[in-house]
Amino acid sequence: MLLRLSNLLVFDLFGFQEGSRLGEALSFFIYDSVKILFLLVAVIFIIGVLRSYLPRRKLKAWMSRASLKAYLFAAFFGALTPFCSCSSIPIFFGFIAAGIPLGVVFTFLIVSPLINQFLVVIMAATFGLRISLFYVLSGMLIGIAAGVVLGRMNIEKYIVADLFNDENNNGPVFPDFKSRLKYGLNEASSITGKIWYWVVAGVAAGALIHNYVPQQAVETVISRAGIFGVPIAVIMGVPMYGSCAAIVPIAVVLFQKGVPLGTAISFMMAIAALSLPAAIMLRRAIETRLIIIFFAVTTAAIIFTGYLFNILQMFLQ
Repeated sequence: MLLRLSNLLVFDLFGFQEGSRLGEALSFFIYDSVKILFLLVAVIFIIGVLRSYLPRRKLKAWMSRASLKAYLFAAFFGALTPFCSCSSIPIFFGFIAAGIPLGVVFTFLIVSPLINQFLVVIMAATFGLRISLFYVLSGMLIGIAAGVVLGRMNIEKYIVADLFNDENNNGPVFPDFKSRLKYGLNEASSITGKIWYWVVAGVAAGALIHNYVPQQAVETVISRAGIFGVPIAVIMGVPMYGSCAAIVPIAVVLFQKGVPLGTAISFMMAIAALSLPAAIMLRRAIETRLIIIFFAVTTAAIIFTGYLFNILQMFLQ
C-alpha cells in the first residue's frame, strides 16, 4: 500500500518516468523514509509504555542475571523480524532506551537483517534447504558471538548522552493507564525529534546506492578476486544497500558464475548487516568509534563464515 502510494506520488503526480534511476531513487526514498519513521515512533511508543510497567533498574538486573538467555532471545527475536538493516534501527533505539545491555542489542541488530522468513524461503528455493539451514545457523552464531564480544568491551560510554534519558532510580510513578500512554508518547516524540534527520540522511544514501551502484561491475570484481574473494566481497558489500528480494538473486548470480559459495554468501551478509545507510542512522545514537568497532567485529565474523562456507561447500551441496 505504502509503496503504491509512493510510486503514485513520484510517477503520476511528479511526472517522473517509470524505470528512470532518479524516479526510482525518489520513490525508494519516500517509501523507506515514511516506513522507518513510522516504525521508529511506533516501536519507541510501545516500548515506552511497556517500560512503565518494568522500571529500568529491574530490567537491567534481569538482563544481567540471564545474559545467555538474553543473547539467545535477541537472536531468535531478530530472526523473526522481517526487517532490513535500516528498518531494524527503530527497535535498536527502543532497546537502548529500555536499558538493555548493548551487547544484547547488537545481537538483535546483526541477526535481524541477516535472517528472516522471506530470505530463508528464497534461499531454500535457489541454494537448497541444506545451505539455507547452515546459513540460518551461521547468522545466529555471528550475531551472538559478535554481541558477546561487543558486550565485553565496555562500550556503554560510546552512547550519545543527550539522546536517552538516564533513569538512576525506578523512574516516575504512573497512577493510571493514561499516564503510561503519555509517557510512551513523550519517549517517542523526544527520541524521534532528535534523530529523524539522521534517518532521512541514511535513507537518502540508501536510495542513491540502491539505484546508482552498477551491479555488473561489482559482480566482475568479486568473480576475479580469487583467494581474497571473501574479504573483497565483504568490503564491496558494506557500502551497498538492498532488500532481501534483491540480495539473494545477486548471490545466486555470483555463485552461478563460478564464485565460491562462501564468497557469494559473505557478500550477501555484508549487504544485509553492514549497510552504509544504517551506519548513518546509528551515528545519532552512538559515537563513530563504536560504529567502527561494530563494523570491524561483524566484518571479521562474516569473513570467517565465508571461508567456512567455502571449505564446506562440497558437503553442503
